[in-house]
Order: sequence, then C-alpha cells, then structure tokens
Amino acid sequence: MNVLEIKNLTKKFADFIAVDNMSLSVREGEIFGFLGANGAGKSTTINMIAGLLRCNDGSISILGKNSAKHSRFAKMNLGMVPQELAIYEDMTAYENVKFFAGLYGLRGSELNERVEEALNFVGLQDKHKSYPKNFSGGMKRRLNIACAIAHRPKLIIMDEPTVGIDPQSRNYILTSVRRLNEMGCTIIYTSHYMEEVEEICSRIAIIDHGKIIAEGTKEQLKSIITNTKDVWIEVKSTQNLDLESIREINGVEAVLVEENFVKINSDTGVNNLNKIIEHFMSSHIEIRSLQEKAPNLETVFLTLTGRKLRDQ
Repeated sequence: MNVLEIKNLTKKFADFIAVDNMSLSVREGEIFGFLGANGAGKSTTINMIAGLLRCNDGSISILGKNSAKHSRFAKMNLGMVPQELAIYEDMTAYENVKFFAGLYGLRGSELNERVEEALNFVGLQDKHKSYPKNFSGGMKRRLNIACAIAHRPKLIIMDEPTVGIDPQSRNYILTSVRRLNEMGCTIIYTSHYMEEVEEICSRIAIIDHGKIIAEGTKEQLKSIITNTKDVWIEVKSTQNLDLESIREINGVEAVLVEENFVKINSDTGVNNLNKIIEHFMSSHIEIRSLQEKAPNLETVFLTLTGRKLRDQ
C-alpha cells in the first residue's frame, strides 16, 4: 500500500515553476529519503504534502484519500517535524506537546497519556516541567519531534531534524527515527547530511529544478554511475588550484574541494590518472595522498545535479 501518492503535482510562483509535474509514491513502512539542493523544490513539495501550500495542478493522496477533499483525514494521519523549530519557549515541554496534540482533537486522559508517551519516547520525561529556552539544541529538536508524534500519525515528515546539533543528539534522533519506523510509521526524511540518508533510508528520490531526476534504493542509485570513479587527492594547499583546468581533462565529470581534499569524479573508461597528477605537479601543488573510492550517495547526487547538496 502507498501511504503517500503524488500525481502530476505542479506549483508556480508567478512565472517560476517550483515543482514541475511531479509524480511520486511512498510505500507503507518505508523510511523514504527526499534529497534536493536549496532551491530544487524540495521544501515546496513538503509544504504541499503537509497542507501548508496549495498546488496549481495535480493531486496528493494520503492513505488512499485525496488530501484536498479529505483534509482533516490527511492532517490526522500526518506528523510534521519542520526544519525551523516549532515550539514555544515560554511554555513547558509538557505544555508544548499538549498544545500541539490538542490541535488534533485529543482531550482528557487520552491527551495526557499521549503527551507522556511522546515525551518518554524522545527521552524528555524528566524535563516535562522545564522550559525549552533552557534546553540544548539537541533537546529542542527532540521536543520538536515529540510535538509531531503525540497524535500517532501514520506518515511523518522529518525535514532536517538533526541540523545544527551535536553528534550525540544526532545519533539519538537517528535511533528514534528507526524506532518510529519499527512501530509502524512511514517516514519521509530530508537531510543535508548525506551519510544519514545513506544509513537509514530504504529508498531515495533526488529532486532538481522541480523534477524527480532519480529514484530507487541506494544500490539502484549508485548503479546509475557505475561508469564513474572517485579520486581523492589530499594536497598541502589549494591556493594554486585551477578547477576549470581539471574539469577540462578528458574523462573528468566533476570536481569538488573540501578543505585540503580535491574530489575528482571521473569516467572509469578513461585512463587519465597520469594527466591529473601531471596537472598538480605542473601547478606546483604538493600531493600528500591519493586514493580511489567507490561511488557513494553524495557522488551520485553530485554527478546527477552538478552541485553539492549543501550548496547555497
């Protein structure tokens, strides 16, 4: 069964087409990764699924029902963990979760039980009387999740739930995502941390310029670029680096610089390693190490979109 079904979805802002005739399905029980660089149309799509934006054309169905015709049903079965924190600093953790859960019609003892359940799930049961203004970034993110799950939605959208937090909090949240999935929740997960998506998502879609340009499991996506390889070159300094000249070397598909590492994606059918090394030597750039790496999800994304996921 498809928990989410999008058909020919289109959204325009004046003459700009943010989402362009998109069709997509998310199956029951999936952790579905939804990837796109800034401006690709990802957030617009998510906001339409959540009912925060109206589409110009197309349809969205949640659990088999059209969300426009059955908006209450859609909202009752959808939980949204937004990228921007949606909590009130001057209300206690308990009051925050109770407020958001109450919006879904929960009342009385059932409401109180659900609030306690959600706080326990995110590990904040001992902070129920505390105020979020005194919380760490990771605790605020966990409270954000509690507010989204107290009504026990079937579909949860998690939009950048680990942005700006410490590694320990990130691991806690990733574990919570898996637990929610094991409890029967279907999850749409977005992140600028490609390793997170590769670790927890069963299927992934990549959006660019408002269109889905690739979709499948990690293995299926990686198979798209099996004719390419990654060469990682660690250099002493990138000061004299000429990226355009490297891109002009026969077989080179893309070049990315991260600190003192130059990542070169190249066609496996072209033996150009000597040319690449020769370029660095002629530019008087000292090579400290060199290694070839198998394609990963970030390589797939870079190859298909031509830009890094965190590009602004």
